[in-house]
Amino acid sequence: MELTDKIIELLSKSDSMRPGEIAEALAIDKKEVDKAIKQLKNEERLISPKRCYYSLNK
Repeated sequence: MELTDKIIELLSKSDSMRPGEIAEALAIDKKEVDKAIKQLKNEERLISPKRCYYSLNK
């Protein structure tokens, strides 16, 4: 399973999370999470409801 898929699965179970919280929950380096979040935002699969928090684009 790709990192982006893991992030989407994690966010589907919660409201919104910060990148550090996502990295901690998935036990992955925060820099890798930041790259995946950037990719998901470009694909318009994630939104940022408030500064530094991310959730799924519904």
